[in-house]
Amino acid sequence: MRLPRPPGLVAWATAHPLVADSLLGGLLATVSLLALVFQARSEHLPPPGLLAVALVLVVNVPLAWRRRHPFGANLVAGLASAVYGATPLPDLVTPVPLGGAVALYSMAAWCDRRKAVIVGVTTAVAVVIVSWVPQTQSDLVDFSFTALLLTSAWVLGDSARIRRSYTAELEARAAWLARQQDYEAQRAVTAERARIARELHDVVAHHVSMMVVQAEAGPVVVEHDAPGAVRTFDAIAGIGRQALVEMRRLLGLLREESGRHETVLAPQPGVAHLPELVERIRQSGLKATLDVEGEPVALPPGVELAVYRIVQEALTNVLKHAGRVRVRVRVRYGARDMHLEISDDGGGTEPARPDGVTVRTEMNDRPGHGLVGMRERVHLFGGELTAGPGPDGGFTVAVRLPVGGAG
Repeated sequence: MRLPRPPGLVAWATAHPLVADSLLGGLLATVSLLALVFQARSEHLPPPGLLAVALVLVVNVPLAWRRRHPFGANLVAGLASAVYGATPLPDLVTPVPLGGAVALYSMAAWCDRRKAVIVGVTTAVAVVIVSWVPQTQSDLVDFSFTALLLTSAWVLGDSARIRRSYTAELEARAAWLARQQDYEAQRAVTAERARIARELHDVVAHHVSMMVVQAEAGPVVVEHDAPGAVRTFDAIAGIGRQALVEMRRLLGLLREESGRHETVLAPQPGVAHLPELVERIRQSGLKATLDVEGEPVALPPGVELAVYRIVQEALTNVLKHAGRVRVRVRVRYGARDMHLEISDDGGGTEPARPDGVTVRTEMNDRPGHGLVGMRERVHLFGGELTAGPGPDGGFTVAVRLPVGGAG
């Protein structure tokens, strides 16, 4: 979640608060003094006296610290404004309390709510008291204008404080959600790698079991069938080499196994089991088809398992998120690699409700856990995976895997 960036001038003022607030205080002091001078000339009065100039400066100069010390700046500016209003200056009229209003706004915007309410009530009482002092010569219009100005300043400052707190809360929540998404994605990767490790462990266990069985039968075969013994030992060597390849992949994961599982000594599913998988998916409501192109080649058991799991996960995602659509599974054998493509037409009329875990549509955003698992399997064997909307609608998962595996 990204919040909009402030305009250039606002960003500069936020980055240099002391300089910006000093310029603001100087500007307001200049405007107030010029107002006094022009007023005196228009009414043919003497120029402002030293006391008036000093009080105007004391009202506006503390604005330089209005964000760093809002309470202190408002206290000084408010007392100076009250003194100016209560001081008998018969040759001058009290200027508009611009500095006092800005100081009150800053206090309401940057102090906590309780302190801001107390200061606001105190300011209101002070305005009433000063208005009743005979030297001020203020009428109902002057009192109403001052009260409206200061009330508006306090309300605007309180609104700014609430808005800033709300923005900070949104930013904190967005950061928390980003951390949670990273954690969930990492946990999904870890869980998937642990699952792959368990499955590869079962493949290796199956190979070792076969080696043990054939090795135990070796002496009998050597005694009665010498040519058969050669074939037996060749088979043991081939199975051993395959087990070493799978073992290297298993150790390459370097992930701690999580949860309890049961070791299955039977072979894991592979490409030969894809027709059964597609048939089961078809019984679930998908209009699924399977096409095999090219001359099938013998694949390492780990690659066979990866192909089956990738197709299984892709079909499950279609069933979850696209509903009852047409989906096509293509398996194409090449000279050096094999290609998988699972694509749907996206025309389902009964889409399933997303479960909040797997995301099919935003591959450029944080991937869903199903795609995380596919990617981990493909990368384990040195392949490539792409997934996203198809050219004619729907969604397509395309995978390329080396036929020799990645040792």
